[in-house]
Amino acid sequence: MSEWVRRMSAAVAVGALGVSLAACGQPDDNAPHPGETSPKPALLRVATTDSISSLDPAGPYDVGSRTVQANLYQTLLTIMPDKPTPVPDAADCQFDSPTTYTCSLKEHLTFPNGHELTSSDVKFSFDRMMRLKTPGGAAHLFSSVKSVSTPDDLTAVFNLTNPDARLPYLLTTTAASIVDEQSYPANKLLDAKAVGSGPYQLASYKPAEVTLAKFAGYKGPRAAQNDGVTISRLKDSTALYQAVTSGEADVAFHGFGPSLLDKLRKSDQVQVVETNSAEIRFFAFQMKSLLARKPAIRQAVAQLIDRPAIAKKAYGDHVSPLYSVVPPGFGGQTDAFKKEYTQPSRTAAAAILKAANIAAPVPLTVGWTPTQFGTGAKAEVLELKRQLEASGLFRVTLRSAEWPQYQLAAKAGAYDMYQFGWTPEFPDADDYLAPFVTDVPFQNGYRSAAATKLLQQQRTEQNGLKRDELIGQLQTVIAREVPVIPSWQGRLAVVAHNDIENVQPAIDPLSFVYFSGMRR
Repeated sequence: MSEWVRRMSAAVAVGALGVSLAACGQPDDNAPHPGETSPKPALLRVATTDSISSLDPAGPYDVGSRTVQANLYQTLLTIMPDKPTPVPDAADCQFDSPTTYTCSLKEHLTFPNGHELTSSDVKFSFDRMMRLKTPGGAAHLFSSVKSVSTPDDLTAVFNLTNPDARLPYLLTTTAASIVDEQSYPANKLLDAKAVGSGPYQLASYKPAEVTLAKFAGYKGPRAAQNDGVTISRLKDSTALYQAVTSGEADVAFHGFGPSLLDKLRKSDQVQVVETNSAEIRFFAFQMKSLLARKPAIRQAVAQLIDRPAIAKKAYGDHVSPLYSVVPPGFGGQTDAFKKEYTQPSRTAAAAILKAANIAAPVPLTVGWTPTQFGTGAKAEVLELKRQLEASGLFRVTLRSAEWPQYQLAAKAGAYDMYQFGWTPEFPDADDYLAPFVTDVPFQNGYRSAAATKLLQQQRTEQNGLKRDELIGQLQTVIAREVPVIPSWQGRLAVVAHNDIENVQPAIDPLSFVYFSGMRR
């Protein structure tokens, strides 16, 4: 029996003992009768190439850490599969006014250590996160929260400096996890320990392996349907492939390349489950460039780009063509670039340049980076170059640099147009729009009074339908002004043995995985 199975068996035994003691000697109807065999614990072995930098939700906000945190901690609200709007987890919440958001906690919530979860823990969790402001963390997302008040043990009130329609979505993120105030220091991160009220509790932690045991006291929509999970970090895609094909891992994700996924699809031992992820790739124009500053040049490029060809030739159709900076599945999404430019057209692009008195071919410098964006990055820019030059309207020079030199060069204006990517920090269309309109973090110099006005309007709009309409209008402005050209939306693939159920609903678009719904 492996060390992991010994640890998990011990954890399950301790949990059973706790239940027995709590029953004060009363017989357990679920206990095996004499002569019966105890049921084998349903344990999942998970493999990934993700590193885990922090178990503390106030720490760095990387994907590997969020995967573990999402399974350990409970949030006030959550987003369930196929339901794009937040639903109650630890609480039911509503706006009492544009700047007052009240959350009513469920009764009898507890942490695995037996401590009650009250509004005081909620206030402590948010005050602590905002106080620490960990580099790489998510405190900046909650800048509209002025304070959290606690009228009673079951009520937490978020008082806002200004109306913020994003707040319900922000409260579904792992950054909004509720921690036990009796277990966490107020002024520093907690290393190698975790006390949350989510579907699992922490059984053991090592940098390369985390073991989670089912927390039977969890009260929410994500109750664990298995007894526990071990998450092992492997060094590369080959190790990941070997683990899942040899049976050492039941589930594997994050690290497979297109060729390995194609190989796994042919196997009758495993299932490959894919869903659109929140990751997007795009080409940004740098407004420091005299050429890129001309709207007609940007619009002509947008009129020529053939996204399905890029998806097929550069990525083997393992990504989806994207026609807006907001991908499908988010409120207010509209395929603004498809509506504005319909099909790729050399004739339409030539007319745009001619109307602006711009002579062809236009020299265009396009930047790309070889490592940060994976093996398809070079093939993508080569296909873009082919498309633009085939029109006879552009002459493209490709220039590359490694990260972070590439970031500095792009910001300095070394490229007219450059390849970039984005994965949002919270599940709302605003997090695809604000980075472009506010010029943070991309810093390509785009300024638009119309876009800025719409961004602020949708943030303060309390009516969901009206907000979606404003988000749609903002996408249209971006398509017309073309500070960026969306290229594709990524896909998240999870490979699991055929006997593992509920894999698809376990995948979160923000690229992490909920293990609680999986079962054999």
